[in-house]
Parts: sequence; C-alpha cells; structure tokens
Amino acid sequence: RAVGKVWCAVFTLSRTPSFMTDALINGGMDGTILGNELSGTTEHPLKLSSLLTGYYRYHAGPEGLNTAAPLISVLRRDNFKALVSPSVLQEQVLDSLRVYWTLRGDVPVEDPAPVVKQGVEIFMQTHTACPTIISRCEWGAAPYRGTPTQLTLPLSYMYIHHTYEPGEPCVSFEQCAAAMRSMQRYHQESNGWDDIGYSFVAGSDGYIYEGRGWYWQGAHTGGYNSKGYGVAIIGDFTVRLPSQHTLNLVKDELPACAVSGGRLVPTYIVHGHRQMVATECPGNALYEEIGTWPHFCVSLITDC
Repeated sequence: RAVGKVWCAVFTLSRTPSFMTDALINGGMDGTILGNELSGTTEHPLKLSSLLTGYYRYHAGPEGLNTAAPLISVLRRDNFKALVSPSVLQEQVLDSLRVYWTLRGDVPVEDPAPVVKQGVEIFMQTHTACPTIISRCEWGAAPYRGTPTQLTLPLSYMYIHHTYEPGEPCVSFEQCAAAMRSMQRYHQESNGWDDIGYSFVAGSDGYIYEGRGWYWQGAHTGGYNSKGYGVAIIGDFTVRLPSQHTLNLVKDELPACAVSGGRLVPTYIVHGHRQMVATECPGNALYEEIGTWPHFCVSLITDC
C-alpha cells in the first residue's frame, strides 16, 4: 500500500486482520466529533471548510501540542473518548443491527448483545485506551536485519531515553518520520545493529512511533533489553523538557496501553537510561522530571 510517499510492499500486521481499517475507524470517530461540534454551533451559514481545515491541517509550533486547539485530528482519540462511553456505543451498535435486520427481514438466532459487548471492549481498548502508534510501514522503516528475538511478556520495566540527536523536538509527522529514518540508519549503519534500538519513540507531534514494538527485543539499554521497553523522546532534554502532551504520552498513555494489553505488569518500574549504564541519557532535565513519576524507582536492587 502507499502511505504518503512511502510504498509499503511488505509489512507485519500489528494486530488481528480486519476489514475495519484504521482509516475507516478514524473517519467514523471524526464524524462523531465533528458532528457533535456542528450540532452545537449557532453560526449560520456554517463555515464547514474552515472547520475541516483547522481539524485536519493543524501545524504544531515549537511548543508541540501545548498550545494546540482541542479540536484537531491528532487528538481524535481523546475527543472521541470524552463523547462516547462503552455502554452508549454498545447500545448504538445494537440499534444499528436491529435496523439492518429489519430491512433484510432477518432474525438473529442468538442474542447478539454478548458479542457486541466484547467487540466494543476490544474497540475501546485498541482505539481509545491506547495512543495512536505510527507503524514502521508508515514512517518508512528499512527492513530488520537478521533474526529478531521475541520478548517474554509481560515485561516489568520501562527505560526512558532522549535521542540527543536529533536534538530538536519534531513537531510534524514529516519531521518525526524523517528523524525515525535517520536514527534507524545510524543504528544500522554506524552501530551495526539489526534495527533502530528503541521499542517506541515519542514525537512532539502528538504521536508515538513504533520502533521494535511490543514483541521484539530492542537494543536500547545494554544488559536489560529483555527486561523492559526502551522508550525515547525525540530531542535533547539536558536543560529543557519535552512538551507536556509528549510527557503525558510517555508517562501515562503508552504504559497504560501496555498494562491493559498484558504487555507490562501493573507494578512496572520506570528507570532512566543513566541508571542502567554509564550515560547522560535521558538528559538532566528529563531525568529530574521522570523522578516525579509514580512508577519511577531510584533503587535497582530493591522494590520501590
């Protein structure tokens, strides 16, 4: 398939195959969000073009999403979650099915409610409990070299990094995707690694980028790669912090997604890269920040 200017001929599915593509689901969520916005407006005539332009073509500034308007496509999952509860969505799906069956003259043999409930739970877990994760295919990753090592899940640790180079936070998909390709090229060509080292990388554009992902061992924290996920934030955070939205992605949303999906234990521990090996990473400012996170642990040998 074509993604932007990148042609993805071979890629690995991140979950069970489905006719419900991300594009279709995003369109459904956008329709709910924008429809709700339009239903409450008193402006006539409606300036639909302005609404759509602001929603889909927002460009973050140097502060990332700190100063962003709330009604933008990058925040669709947060906005959709605020509008729709699982119980409401379940009833709406059942109502739609009843209309469909009436039009077709069909009668379901079994009560559809349990199946719908399960489907809604899976949907909410995938599309509202987890942040948007840009796949390797979408950012244009080169193929993995060699044979990857599978992780034994759930893991117990999350190791926080900054990339240092690139030193500036990326605030658009184009910038962040280019940074991912640059880091992968450096890790493969200069370091001689099989792939980009990190499990996941956070940009300041509102997205998480898939590195080695949930299931494959990374090369991020020497001696501990099999024990936890290595999560980096693009930028040099020696004297400054990432945007608050980016911090929230790494501190709250990504690990919550991992725990609910059975990939991290609920009592997971956060360490900074410098606690594990001799390095300045993740930078003084970011290390001081993660020291305030609820799952952070100073000790490496005792429980916190």
